[in-house]
Amino acid sequence: MPNSDSSAPASSTTAPEADQPVLTPLTEPRDGIPEVIDTAPALRRAVRALEAGTGDLAVDTERASGFRYGQRAFLLQIRREGSGTWLVDPETLDDLSPLRTFVNAQPWILHAATQDLPCLHELGMSPTALFDTELAGRLAGFPRVSLGTMVGELLGLQLAKEHSAVDWSTRPLPESWLNYAALDVEVLEELRQAITATLEEQGKLEFAIQEFEHERNLPDPVPADTPWRKLSGIHKLKSRRNLAIARELWLSRESLARSRDVAPGRLIPDRAIMAAVEKRATSVPALLQIPGFHTRNAKRDAARWVDAIQRGQSTKDLPDLRASKTGLPHPRAWAEKNPAAANRLEAAKLVINEVSEHWNIPGENLLTPKYLRELCWNAPTRISETSVREKLQTLGARAWQRDLISAKLAEALKQS
Repeated sequence: MPNSDSSAPASSTTAPEADQPVLTPLTEPRDGIPEVIDTAPALRRAVRALEAGTGDLAVDTERASGFRYGQRAFLLQIRREGSGTWLVDPETLDDLSPLRTFVNAQPWILHAATQDLPCLHELGMSPTALFDTELAGRLAGFPRVSLGTMVGELLGLQLAKEHSAVDWSTRPLPESWLNYAALDVEVLEELRQAITATLEEQGKLEFAIQEFEHERNLPDPVPADTPWRKLSGIHKLKSRRNLAIARELWLSRESLARSRDVAPGRLIPDRAIMAAVEKRATSVPALLQIPGFHTRNAKRDAARWVDAIQRGQSTKDLPDLRASKTGLPHPRAWAEKNPAAANRLEAAKLVINEVSEHWNIPGENLLTPKYLRELCWNAPTRISETSVREKLQTLGARAWQRDLISAKLAEALKQS
């Protein structure tokens, strides 16, 4: 457990050097481009090979965000020392249980795990332990933590990212895409070793271990109660009737997108919904005059969008102008609603900034901002290091975080 005394040696707060040598391009996997595993016999063969390897699994996924509905994985990349890299197509395989049984008994290495874990959970896959190289980079004080940047800074390799936003539901997958996908896990083990050494030197490895375990156990994101309120530009709508029309258009688009397995924005973009709300077109010809409804996809379903507009105009179920809010008010309103809490928050932020700078850890990684606000709004009746520590533990702060900030926060809250 880290010492709560934040007098760490100067070397532990030193960020990685900004000047980098010329990078060596990493153009292809060392074992060549792997085949795509898309049959049951090939999957069993891949699992046998992975079982014969050693060490943790380097894991990545490719999704088709912006092309297909949802965030499911269209390609799995798995690498293990001694068994090479395997590319698995979960869309064509009816039974992933041989792979699932194996990977669920292994520790994994991922980069930006919160992006990949939800779609892996959809496939029934979870690690026994986790190492997130992106999160490790944040804790180590790297100003940029993309995979390419960290591979460059720590391994001296240049990792191409030209296919990161392509349509991974394409079949067959082009060879250049497969090359890119395989390279994403090619050096994860080496990157893990390098960032581990950095964390050890800085005295932060235990911080990272606790963060990885917390991240591994996070629940998957839950859809909002009224997801249609996330439409871009909806804040400009000032009447409940207009909100009802926007809601009906969003619901109709969402239903169609799900049935066709296409990203909603490829049917009609948010800006087209906002324009349709303003114009309130009640006929197909009128709708097709609105910007955003000129594409082939929009025209094909024009009658559907008109029906949605009409439902919004006639419904008696008018949404409130503002979504019902749960939880704490926005901090901007604290000075009026709870001046004491506002003062506590300002004092607590100074503590977080001080400790963050000392340890070279971003403030949001030092303590989740939501936890800080909750602590300041609903402070313990009797403020002490013990009561603050207990409150933070109840909220979900990890032991290393409580060790670094509990005493300082208690002192600041008492004086505010």
